[in-house]
Amino acid sequence: MILARGRKVLAALFLSVLLLVTSCSAKNPGRFDQVQQDSSRQKSGQAVVKTATQGSEFNKFFPASSDGYQRVYTQEKKGFAEAKLKKGGKDIAMLSISDTSSTPAAAAKFSSSTKKIAGYPAVQQGNTQTSILIGKYQVKVISRDPSFTASDRAAWLQKFNLNGLAKLK
Repeated sequence: MILARGRKVLAALFLSVLLLVTSCSAKNPGRFDQVQQDSSRQKSGQAVVKTATQGSEFNKFFPASSDGYQRVYTQEKKGFAEAKLKKGGKDIAMLSISDTSSTPAAAAKFSSSTKKIAGYPAVQQGNTQTSILIGKYQVKVISRDPSFTASDRAAWLQKFNLNGLAKLK
């Protein structure tokens, strides 16, 4: 009986020493540890610059619901706001305004544009997206239904309060 108790005490002592030794030993760095440290220290390349306009500032420039179309806001964050355009309960298009100061490449594509909508440089991306640039703000309409054409997108871009957006600083 004393021998059995001695074995239990010895086993508990051995496990305690084993846990203490293994927990205090130096851990070999994992293959992603250095990358994590580098990206945590990095200040450039952040998703949104500090000077970007708050997304809530953009809401007042979106076109109002009318003619059977319903505007439903879906996302708002610093530098960006987005709304769905619905008709008959069906998603027809996405409307958005974004501050390009965080994404200079988004504004650069307008430099070679020869097309204008409402006097602002315009670009069409693929068969579903049309955008205009107003200062540092990109206004975009994306078709979500084949019936919503490029001319529909251009018409909806003109329904935004473009003059008001141009005055936004």
